Order: sequence, then C-alpha cells, then structure tokens
Amino acid sequence: MSVTAAQATLSLQFSAQDRSDVSVIVMDGSQKALSGSAEQKKEAEAVAGRANFTASSHQTLLHNGETGTLLLFGIDDALQSDLNAEKAGASLYNALRSHKKQSAELIEAELAVDVLASLCCGALSQSYEFGHYFTKKEPTSQISLAVVADGIADACADGLAMLQGVFLARDLITEPANILYPAEFASRCQSLTSLGLSVDVLDEAQMEKLGMGALLGVGQGSRRESKMVVMQWHGGGDEAPLAYVGKGVCFDTGGISLKPAKGMEDMKWDMGGAAAVTGAMAAVAARKVKRNIVGIIGLVENMPDGNAQRPGDVVTSMSGQTIEVINTDAEGRLVLADCLTYCQEQFKPQMIVDLATLTGAIIVALGKDYAGLFANDNKLRDAIVAAGDATADQCWPMPMGDNYDKMLKSHIADMKNIGGPWGGSITAACFLGRFVQDGTPWAHIDMAGKAWADKAGHAHPAGGTGYGVRLLNKLADDWQDA
Repeated sequence: MSVTAAQATLSLQFSAQDRSDVSVIVMDGSQKALSGSAEQKKEAEAVAGRANFTASSHQTLLHNGETGTLLLFGIDDALQSDLNAEKAGASLYNALRSHKKQSAELIEAELAVDVLASLCCGALSQSYEFGHYFTKKEPTSQISLAVVADGIADACADGLAMLQGVFLARDLITEPANILYPAEFASRCQSLTSLGLSVDVLDEAQMEKLGMGALLGVGQGSRRESKMVVMQWHGGGDEAPLAYVGKGVCFDTGGISLKPAKGMEDMKWDMGGAAAVTGAMAAVAARKVKRNIVGIIGLVENMPDGNAQRPGDVVTSMSGQTIEVINTDAEGRLVLADCLTYCQEQFKPQMIVDLATLTGAIIVALGKDYAGLFANDNKLRDAIVAAGDATADQCWPMPMGDNYDKMLKSHIADMKNIGGPWGGSITAACFLGRFVQDGTPWAHIDMAGKAWADKAGHAHPAGGTGYGVRLLNKLADDWQDA
C-alpha cells in the first residue's frame, strides 16, 4: 500500500521496500533504539555512545555502518502526544531532505501505533509543496518512506483523509487571485461531489432575490460575479446540522477605501476562512464523519471601479437590517452577515462557527500564535478552545459586550460597519453577532494571523497553513448538543 498526494513531496508506504537509502533509527533520551532490526539497534546504540549523541528532540546523526546507512533520529521522551509526534514527523522529513535521501524505511518501531501514525502524517504534511507556476525550476525530488508496523495503515487512514482537506485549503489560499476568483472557487467546490458532498452554488440573481444586499454590495465593483456556495454532508440521520461559515474575499483591494500598495499582494488569501470551511468539508467527507454538517462560503472580490460601493452608502442585508458603510475595507463582515442569515433561515443549525481573516487588529492583539475567538455561548467557546489545543489550531477567547456594540451606532441606519478607533476585532465580532438569532450558539474565529505563515510551523512549511480544517473536524467529532 502506498499513500501519496499531488501536493506532497513524500510518499508513504506501509510495506517493505526492496531497497532503501537509509534506515531510520528512532532513539529515546536514554539512547535506546526504538526502531530497526536487532542488529541495527545494537549498532545504533554503540554509535550513539561513541558520538555523544544525546537523542534530544529531533537531533539527527547519519552513520554508514555494517548494517547499512542509519539515520539516528532523537525523540528524547517527547512522543507522548499526537502533536509532538507530528512535529517529530515534520523534523524527520526535513532531515531526510537535508541528507538527500530518496528512500527510507522505519521498521519494527517500539512506538504506540497511533503515535507512529501521527509521526507519519506530520512528515507528509511538512512535505506539502505548491509549485504549479514554476516553468524553469527543477521539480522537488520525491522521498519514499516505508513504515512497517502492525495496524499502521488503518491507524493512518483518518489522518491521511484529514490531510486531503488541509492540502486543499493550502492550495486555495496559495492560488493567485487571477486564477482563483469567485466562479473558479465555486467550481472547485463543486468537484467535491466526488467525495459525497452535495454542493449548490447561488449566483448574483438568486442572491438578489433573497435580499443579500450586504454581500452583493461588496462585489459590485468587480467584473467577477459574486457567488455563495453551500456544501452539505449528510452523515447524521435526522439531526440538525452543525454549520461552518467562511469569508471568501478572493481579493481585497479595500475598495474605494483603498489599501496601501505595500503588501496588498497578500490579500489573495483574504479568503482564508472560506478555504478553511471548504477544506474542512472535504475532510469531513473523506473521513465519513457521522454528523450532518453544512459549510457555507460567500465569495466576492472587493474592487474599486466606477460601480464600486462608496463610503457613506447604506445597504440592506438579507436579515432586513440596514448598514451604513463607513469603510469599504471592512467588507468581510458584510459578506458574513448575509451568509449567517441564510444559514439560519435555511438550516436551523445546532450551532454556527464562522471563520474569517477579518481584521488586522487581531494580529496586533494576539500576534500569529492564536486566532481570536468570540462567542455568545460558553459551551461552544470551550469546545473550540479544546479542539484548537488538540490540533494546534489554537484560539484565544476575546471579550464582547454592550459597550463595544454601542460603538456601531449610526445616525442614518441600523448600524455602521465599523466602530471607533479601538477594539476593531471586538466591534467586528459585535457586528456579526447582530445577525445571529437569539438562542443559536455561535462563535466567530478571526484567523487573520493564522491563514498564512512566513516560516514553517507545526508540521507545515511556510505559506498557506490550512488553519481551521483540523479544528473544525475535531469540533464536529467531539460536539454534543445540550
């Protein structure tokens, strides 16, 4: 059995290879060898002693010896959790790449099979590469890793299915906006019917008929038609669905409230929330989760042409509430407002989680280690925090309240789309809260600092992270309605 992915430069095999360039010898902090044949273990332990190889976490030593080429790989005592095992797997992939090994084997490992599976998935995740647009660069060579252990293929199955969604989200975030505009994004969502999802796409005429003036106002300055995509997974019988909603601004110039030129190219990933929801739905289907789940994404471009929305305009949302647009660069909340209303009216979900690269203010507040979490329900808030901690898609709870909400008061409409100069992430969350019906558990995740990474992180290379896919799947696995 071989497991690979088009975006990965590592392939996993769960049976022995005829020949490998190197054997991976996992070693703990006592310099005990935990993988390899008996002869390889004996040789590795002797080499470690002579070379003062401490086997500290992710330390490596390459040795050409009597039993072949050995890569001593230190784990100290760190592989006690899935997250640590994933990090170790990422380091193992990096070590194989740096030592220029094309094939490796990890056999007879004295590790719990679930931990070994997490190590494999961490290595595969780290090997993700987006190279679609290079014409002269040599393709990155593939590395084959054979992992032989009882039950390893079955143990890896869930993690490999999850990575389908993570890689999809990374692909979507990384694509340039001239390639991934709303209609193309919707088309890629429609291809997920092959996994068993049902996918419906609403066009501008349908959204206008539904009264989605907030979403449509954002996209009216673009030649590209706005879309809404509704993805459904039916795995839970007659239960009300869990709902995930994503902001999909495929490119954000700021509109008439134009952003500075420096760094604007990064705004191709202002659809990170939609990418997270799409990837999560792909993973839900690939994993065959026994829940009913709906994923809704609003797809627009925010462009500054002669038909663009102006500061001072008033739009009417699907909920009937009116919004004075003070700043056209506070557009994602307008998109989400109509998505939230549609979600509640059509599906009456158990709970809703929306994800968005919504505000730069959340990066000022939390940096890039945590997403900001806002919720009207403590049970849902705590469940998201736990799911984030378990998957390394971490969130930090943030406040809301009447004093922040009052900052949205308008002299001409039901609300403004921005508050004052302070607490921008909080007032944005308060804005969204106005479109959530009483009694519906709801949470908003501001992931502006998490969608893209300038350097490699937890089992991912630099670039699109795929943040949110694993969090939403873990939440679906663990959620229990009150």
